[in-house]
Amino acid sequence: MRFSYFPGCTDHSSSYEYGRSTEAVLETLGVELVEIEDWNCCGAAATHSLNRLLSLCLPARNISKAQLAKAGPLVVPCAGCFSYLKRTEYVLQHDQAERKEIEEIVGFTYDPSIEILALMDVFLNRIGLEKIKEKVKNPLKGLKPVCYYGCALVRHPKITQLDDPENPQYMDRLMKSLGAEPVDWSYKTDCCGADLAMTYADVVKKLVGKIVSMAKEAGAHCIVTSCGLCQMNLEMRQDQGLPIFYFTELIGAAFDVKNQEKWLKKHLINPKGLLESLQLA
Repeated sequence: MRFSYFPGCTDHSSSYEYGRSTEAVLETLGVELVEIEDWNCCGAAATHSLNRLLSLCLPARNISKAQLAKAGPLVVPCAGCFSYLKRTEYVLQHDQAERKEIEEIVGFTYDPSIEILALMDVFLNRIGLEKIKEKVKNPLKGLKPVCYYGCALVRHPKITQLDDPENPQYMDRLMKSLGAEPVDWSYKTDCCGADLAMTYADVVKKLVGKIVSMAKEAGAHCIVTSCGLCQMNLEMRQDQGLPIFYFTELIGAAFDVKNQEKWLKKHLINPKGLLESLQLA
């Protein structure tokens, strides 16, 4: 199984844990990722509020690079990047005039057959839960996570076309396949404040505090997410010591992949104590 891959700006920097654990677990599953050449920032942080056309052309250029790679569907790990790429895909498919303008600026001809997939979608619907269960060596028995999807991954549903926008279940199902017991809660799609942390840190701290408090009130041992910015905010802007995992890290723990220390040590809230209590580290 082979996919083209857009890592996004955080994969090799602030979400190092996400990128390296993704590579490790997909290698275990026999999946090849082909990073597209000369990719650029998708512009998710600010371009939509500055220049609409630029906010479409930046993701379109990455789509053009994926077309050239001819390595299969384009996989996107970051929720923000995924949302932006899917938004551009929607415009390219539904607005002929704007499509022509984008194609002229970027210098390519859009091929509507190329698929854009969230990384979680690949695990659930391309690899499949049965194959994932086969690779589990250390079931996450006794672990009670809450699954946090954030506000970008499943919205707008007409554009992202991924899971239920109000009560998504993809990550919950994935955690169950690893032997964990995901806890139901009502904050799984609330906004963490995203990049407002750089300008209105007090607002983000309040949002994060509510999310983490509700996770603890629900009886969760940790929060699991799929977004570099969500993970960063939830880990940096709380004072309650609740571990925040990328979902691929917990897959890695269940698969007992090698060199987990490479990414676990990057956490600001050390998750090893929790994993060791479950005999997973």
